Amino acid sequence: MARVLVVEDNPEVAATVKDWLIAENHSVDLAVDGEEALYYLKVAQYDVVILDWELPKIQGPDVCKQYRARGGKTPVLMLTGRRETADRISGLDSGCDDYLGKPFDVGELSARIRALLRRPPVVIDNRLVVGRLLMETDKKRVFLDGKEIYLLPKELQVLEFFMRHPGEVLNAETIVSRVWPSDSESTPDVVKVHISRLRKRLDTGAGESMFRTVHGLGYKLEA
Repeated sequence: MARVLVVEDNPEVAATVKDWLIAENHSVDLAVDGEEALYYLKVAQYDVVILDWELPKIQGPDVCKQYRARGGKTPVLMLTGRRETADRISGLDSGCDDYLGKPFDVGELSARIRALLRRPPVVIDNRLVVGRLLMETDKKRVFLDGKEIYLLPKELQVLEFFMRHPGEVLNAETIVSRVWPSDSESTPDVVKVHISRLRKRLDTGAGESMFRTVHGLGYKLEA
């Protein structure tokens, strides 16, 4: 599950994309012009932005430029009916990460989104961001959907290790060796206890746990 901002002024295209992404278990916000898009990007944290080129008030490339200029790092997928190579170059130079021409297949859109989500987590000014989670690594603070979550020191260390390896399956032995001191007598059972505690603190009950147990292999943190 990812949190996606769709910026599209065509009602039919917007509805199609939104319904498709919701069916794939993503959380979707919809903006209909460039000004509204910049507002959403200011007040909320997204995993992916799907941004149309031709927008009222502020066009897509300018939205992307302004967002990048103020430090925004979320991957941006640009949608456009423009076919010229110069336009594609212009879109990429504005700061977007990928480009999908209209008309497009929603299956390909999903594949592009999955590719963007597989990128490493974003670290900005000592902030680590994975999905709905934000960690200020210097201040040892964690936020879920903007609300601070209080964790014990070792819970913070375990979570930080997972946030630096999102989507990767990590076995208990690896976690012990990377998080606990080399002279520690900690065992894989200790990891299980900490994962259980993190689930209780971070899972809201609104959906599946962000921590998945991969039986026989280990655990992974999903955005």
